[in-house]
Amino acid sequence: MKILVSSHRYSPDVGGIETVSGLLAAEWRRRGHEVRVVTQTPARSAADESPFVHRRPTPARLFALVRDCDVYWHSNISLQTAWPLLFLRRPWFITAHTWLHGVDGRVGWRDRLKRIVHTRANNLFPSECIAAHIGCPGVLVGNPYHNELFRRLPNIHRDRELVFVGRLVGDKGADVLLRALHHLPPGKRPSLTIVGQGPAEPALRTLAAELGIADAVSYVGPLRGEALVATLNAHRVLVIPSRWEEPFGIVSLEGLACGCRVIASASGGLPEAVGPAGTLFANGDAAALAHEIALALAAPPRAEDAPDVHAHLERFSAPRVAEHYLQLFQAALNQTRK
Repeated sequence: MKILVSSHRYSPDVGGIETVSGLLAAEWRRRGHEVRVVTQTPARSAADESPFVHRRPTPARLFALVRDCDVYWHSNISLQTAWPLLFLRRPWFITAHTWLHGVDGRVGWRDRLKRIVHTRANNLFPSECIAAHIGCPGVLVGNPYHNELFRRLPNIHRDRELVFVGRLVGDKGADVLLRALHHLPPGKRPSLTIVGQGPAEPALRTLAAELGIADAVSYVGPLRGEALVATLNAHRVLVIPSRWEEPFGIVSLEGLACGCRVIASASGGLPEAVGPAGTLFANGDAAALAHEIALALAAPPRAEDAPDVHAHLERFSAPRVAEHYLQLFQAALNQTRK
């Protein structure tokens, strides 16, 4: 099968959409399918170059790529790369990865147009909350995580307590986590490792100092690959304190796979990503988060073979999700050939 992937952002950029697009493209290639990617993300080094990845293609090149594919998949809708379908009929799938409105909640004309365009495609949703938001018929298919990379490392001692992984911006709620630490008794205050970078870091450092917890917080910057896996394996609890409603939350799966207990905000798609293996608290409620942290640290280490965790992670493994997509692609392709 010839699969064309449209991913507005792609490696070497880092993020949820980039992860999903890269994992599925690699898995489909591994199974012998011809996969090409179109993206607006430029290469930053020779290592980023690939004959399968077409970065900022010209209109003529994009049209040719769509013409030559069997199935066209948008990893999040992109009006910039959808226009060839005005002239070419191909099975078209859109995975809706996020909300159709701005960060301030306002709905612009592009958002309205995208919602209309969704009605002309086969829609896939990573979470029920996104499906309800888009409001079109579609299929629920969870986002994959890198199951070969994120795993337990038996040679690493889990001797650290809390870890946060994410961009340091207001929506991610690292400040809520700092306030939760402040709620805990000084003698029982756990250590916190913050993995990531962003414009909110100076304000977070100032807040930690004002709360008198600066000595308990370590900032290690952004980590990727095996360095991130090792860090997760060294911690007991991963906290995802997002203020906004996350559409899904792949980091929760990565933490679970590395043996962490996971505490996450209760709104949006995080409850579906965390599943039965995690604990939830009301978005922005530092006192409630402090309570859940105390309970998690008092509990025994999570069993490595916990059946609920294993079953939950298997649902979101890259091979499992890739196969679900392929079944949907093939069914649509068969329908067009009738």
